[in-house]
Amino acid sequence: MEDKIQGQAITYGDNINTDVIIPARYCTSFDMDFLGQHCMEDLDRDFLRNRKSGDILVVGNNFGCGSSREAAPVAIKGAGISGIIAKSFARIFYRNAINIGLPIFECKEFVEITQNGDRLEVDPRTGLISNLTRSKSFPSAPYPEVIREIISSGGMIHFVRKRLGKN
Repeated sequence: MEDKIQGQAITYGDNINTDVIIPARYCTSFDMDFLGQHCMEDLDRDFLRNRKSGDILVVGNNFGCGSSREAAPVAIKGAGISGIIAKSFARIFYRNAINIGLPIFECKEFVEITQNGDRLEVDPRTGLISNLTRSKSFPSAPYPEVIREIISSGGMIHFVRKRLGKN
């Protein structure tokens, strides 16, 4: 994971739970494309129509709270979102996102100055998060090398297969 992530901000507030990220009625599949087609539909009916591949979610506190369903970050990734910046994440969501290779970052100050549609850039190596529209940058914790490897491999399963020398 060497490249910077760039995209437009899609903003939401606090306590977005996994039930609205991907409603339970669709959790009969782990197909990323299928789940992506239903991402956020109970929260924002226009999400899929308005988002573009590569966009970045910018959200409030406790993002991904609720159940521990791994389908929530899978749906976000399947919808073409390149990463998430939050004030804070629910702990199990944070780990599930890393496990499936979805880059996520915490930075309260960044979230507070960012508005829907702002142009963003994130450098996972350094942790620097930039709002290009507002010409402001903030530090977030950079990923350790092994976490960057997990994400750039596409998630934990691909990372382990690569380490074991299997396709």
